[in-house]
Amino acid sequence: MMHNDSDAILDDLLSRWHHWMKDKPVNGVDRLEDPAFRDAQSRSGWDSADDLLDGHLEAVKMQAIDFHVSGDARGQGGMPEPYRAAIYCLARNCYTGRKVWMSPRLPADAIERGVVILEARNMLTMRLLGGGVM
Repeated sequence: MMHNDSDAILDDLLSRWHHWMKDKPVNGVDRLEDPAFRDAQSRSGWDSADDLLDGHLEAVKMQAIDFHVSGDARGQGGMPEPYRAAIYCLARNCYTGRKVWMSPRLPADAIERGVVILEARNMLTMRLLGGGVM
């Protein structure tokens, strides 16, 4: 018997995407400001080639999710409001393991908000399936 695990997969991807969006300095130094660390690929000097490749593949996957949710600098590819706000809230809730984060851009009525969130999940799932991310 097969189970549809797309909800769990999407929750995992959103949690990892929220974590990835937090810009972290490498070795405690901001890469953009210090030329010595500008091209650093790893926080540690002992990562294997497999670790670096896994990190690169994860970054590419997170960039794809970011494009499908937020779009690019020209406004291409992103989700329309209020679905984008719903995905941001979902990602934060998945990352923290709580269901307390809300957005003022979402409907105040709980039923309407639930419909928007469900539509946003379905929309993003279809985009990620079409993009080869899921």
